[in-house]
Amino acid sequence: MPNKIYYQELGLVNTGEMFRKALHEGYAVPAYNFNNLEQLQGIITGCVESKSPVILQVSGSARKYAHAALLPHLAAGAVAMAEDLGHPIPIALHLDHGNAFELCRDCIESGFSSVMIDGSHLPFEQNMALTRQVVDFAHDFDVTVEGELGVLAGIEDDVVAERSHFTRPEEVEEFVGQTGVDSLAISIGTSHGAYKFKVRPGEDPPPLRFDILEEVEKRVPGFPVVLHGASSVMPEYVAAINRYGGSMDDAVGISEDQLRRATQSAVCKINIDSDGRLAMTAAIRKVLSEHPGEFDPRKYLGPAREALIAMVKYKNANVLGSANRV
Repeated sequence: MPNKIYYQELGLVNTGEMFRKALHEGYAVPAYNFNNLEQLQGIITGCVESKSPVILQVSGSARKYAHAALLPHLAAGAVAMAEDLGHPIPIALHLDHGNAFELCRDCIESGFSSVMIDGSHLPFEQNMALTRQVVDFAHDFDVTVEGELGVLAGIEDDVVAERSHFTRPEEVEEFVGQTGVDSLAISIGTSHGAYKFKVRPGEDPPPLRFDILEEVEKRVPGFPVVLHGASSVMPEYVAAINRYGGSMDDAVGISEDQLRRATQSAVCKINIDSDGRLAMTAAIRKVLSEHPGEFDPRKYLGPAREALIAMVKYKNANVLGSANRV
């Protein structure tokens, strides 16, 4: 990228103060993934209307889809939009599941205020070395860094893993101390995608491993913990998708009660991607099913955006506890 842009120029913030406030007050900052304009508008509107801070997340593949050169301007537009809606909120732009130092560097030099380097697939020492490399570079620009220990199963964008590997608490203290990372994603039973668990009809998904989380808290007290793969796969959206021609049998996510419990711990960032996709897809399918001749994207993307706004406001108020924190 020929012209470097840093996040301060765009009106963004990093996640440092966001996490300090969340830990002190007992809630989690929402981290919503987006790929296009309507998703971005829906997330910002929902967070402004619920007076919640927000982390806008972009995966490597989403960055390619939206085009890297466009993202800084979208981020600046999001800040301006929040101000125009009458209630400015803290907004961070975060790289989700960065898989290489070069990608993290490029994002930092194009306006991202936070990056994740995911070396969880590497041996422990190599994961630490890669994370330390990113931290050393990012901190020169006051950009915060998220690392990961443990592997989440599931499929979502660039992340593919058949089996999960729970985080080992005994490794966390060394990892945090040796890398200087600002937050850490851990594996305690969440999973990527909309098909997180194989359960029988009427059976509840397995509970999260709060024993692992509690041990992590003991080893690194007051350190920000992140949950990935934390969509609830809200049943009303799955039902609507199936009702209007879709096929999403056996889609199941994380219990909202489990997520609410997590927000009272060191978990101060919860990632939500699939629920946003489901809300918008359900709305789009409904419009096109009821109006098969419709071809104006505004007529189906508009309702999809409204569905996402409603979902964001619900999550912030009833699951994450981030509403009315700004």
